[in-house]
Amino acid sequence: MTQRTPTPIALALAVLAGASALPATAQTNQELLNELRALRERVGQLEKKLEEREKAAPAPGQWGMTPEQAREMNRIAVKTEALQDNFIDQGFKGLKISGQIDPTFIWNRNLDNASFVLLNNGGARYTYDNSYFGMAVLDFEKETDGGTKFKLTLAPERGTGALFNGGSIVHEASVSVPLTDLQTRLWVGQIPDWTGYEITLPAGNKLITHNLLFDTMAPTAYTGAVLDITRGKWWSRIGLANVNTARTPNGSKTPALIYRVDYSKGEFSGFGFTGLHGKVANFAADGTWMRDTGTVDPLTGDPVFEELGFPEAGRPTMAHLLEFDAYFVRGDLSMYGQVSWGRQKKAAIFTSDGKLRDAEWLGLSGTVAYKATPRLEYVARADIVRNTKNGGGLFGYSFDDPVNGIGRGTLPDGSFAKGEDKGSNRWALSLGANYLYDENVIFKVEYRLDGASQPVFGYYKGADFKGYRKNNHLFGTSVVLQF
Repeated sequence: MTQRTPTPIALALAVLAGASALPATAQTNQELLNELRALRERVGQLEKKLEEREKAAPAPGQWGMTPEQAREMNRIAVKTEALQDNFIDQGFKGLKISGQIDPTFIWNRNLDNASFVLLNNGGARYTYDNSYFGMAVLDFEKETDGGTKFKLTLAPERGTGALFNGGSIVHEASVSVPLTDLQTRLWVGQIPDWTGYEITLPAGNKLITHNLLFDTMAPTAYTGAVLDITRGKWWSRIGLANVNTARTPNGSKTPALIYRVDYSKGEFSGFGFTGLHGKVANFAADGTWMRDTGTVDPLTGDPVFEELGFPEAGRPTMAHLLEFDAYFVRGDLSMYGQVSWGRQKKAAIFTSDGKLRDAEWLGLSGTVAYKATPRLEYVARADIVRNTKNGGGLFGYSFDDPVNGIGRGTLPDGSFAKGEDKGSNRWALSLGANYLYDENVIFKVEYRLDGASQPVFGYYKGADFKGYRKNNHLFGTSVVLQF
């Protein structure tokens, strides 16, 4: 049984109660005085005993500990505070480090090639079978106490910097500074393109390859300044930037207007639209207009192109890009859609008497995915691109491209299938699956069939060029690790 120790207040109440119970007529004043003195002495003894017990009790926070255990606890507390101070002093507070890698295997029928793909040199041409996969990515994110965010993403050989900035390993380098509040920001630096429902890095995509609209109609990255505003379900970004270049050439003084607006209707659906308006590099007018020679490099096996110049060479031309995308995710079913339109002045493939013509294109893409189990997901994607005007020509593609299937069809006798001013329409169908092995590892597999309205796909036997076809087959598999 627990023994309760009387408090001084309880003792005083007991004394008063006892005193009031004494009959006034039974005792003299002297007797009452003696009894009160005795009670006072007893109260003093009890108070002294209570003080001794309180002194003997363990200090707060040490119940159940020996003195040595209490001292060890104090040492741990001091070390913890020192580690925390050192963590802050070294700049690790608010720092997040993540990354991903996706060793990939690709088989391409027309190129007569089957190869593992990982960190292949960024000087290799960007094609739908050689895009943003086979990457190794390291991502650093830091947020200060004031809400400023810093992001540095390194992707050697296969990032955006490798494609447009002289082989740079920097995929993204940006700073986001809060202005009036945390939802109103100034975002500056090198920023990967945000067009469409697919993203650049492999861990965020359901298939290995990208859709045709991503590969042939969208910019690579922006270098500039963007106003980033979030209001409820709306997220808006609008700014001025260089497009696909870290610095524009001499004579170029006006950056392009870029923007994207997203709306999240709820937990399951939403939409977004993007735009670009401004002068960008023209690969027909800058002296790098290309023509396929029908041969391959004996060392790399890549097609060899011949450069042709024109009197209007050297200046970027005006481009307009518009895009709308949407998504719906409910339970095991996911659906994504996109439509893109673009036009660039004097960027078409067809020329006459050295005169350049305008390029224009329109594309549709849709993806449907269904989870057969919580880990296994089946995916189907279909793309179509209309690109016949002035011999064809897409964003960054102002030449006949036999790998991507862009441009005019060529017959065995070397003549154009539908004339030199008629480009080819393109389509692609991909069927695949991804399997979530654990929370960090995803296995992917994809079969892709590409086709065109004219024979525009060059095909090879070994290093020998054999002609053109209307279609091509591709198979790929990859392992994606993210952390």
